[in-house]
Amino acid sequence: MNWNDLKSVVLENERVKLRRVRLSDRAEFARIAFDPAIWRHFVAQVTTQEELDNFIEQAVHDSLSGTRIVFAIIDRATDRIVGSTAYGNLAAAERRLEIGWSWLGEEARRTGVNRAAKCALLQHAFDVLECERVELKTDVLNAPARAGLAGIGATEEGVLRSFNFMPGGRRRDVIYYSILRHEWPQVRAARFAAYRPTI
Repeated sequence: MNWNDLKSVVLENERVKLRRVRLSDRAEFARIAFDPAIWRHFVAQVTTQEELDNFIEQAVHDSLSGTRIVFAIIDRATDRIVGSTAYGNLAAAERRLEIGWSWLGEEARRTGVNRAAKCALLQHAFDVLECERVELKTDVLNAPARAGLAGIGATEEGVLRSFNFMPGGRRRDVIYYSILRHEWPQVRAARFAAYRPTI
């Protein structure tokens, strides 16, 4: 497996399966995506079917072009899509990528699905792609996401001020986190011992 194979990768562990978003996922995403709480801290909004179609089409386009690999998160207990996440800012020469663009429907929040998905993504990034650095970022105002990133063992690095526009015109400050290759074995043992990812 190498960076050129990311378009077809499927990641799994006992709890979740991550596979590329498909146009045929429209109905499954429509079941969960129209919750305003999901998009409170996102740079994009999904409030209408047209916006959902745009989200899915952009996800498919980005994945096929290799600019981002956008995954559907499938809860293996129900075999249903419960959210989405992505690899982005892919820098193969530097062995660096970002995990982000993550969201879950209400039914999957606080169930362990997010941690299982992050485990599968991190396992693949470090153990297959041999990344030296995995980045994660969020809105400084997104307290639950910040707590979640600290909870998976990511190191807070700092704030980039006035990073981008948000819907409504606010300029968002983002806070960066990372996990480095030499940190991964300890992070995996301490934060992800319950999951046995498959490669």
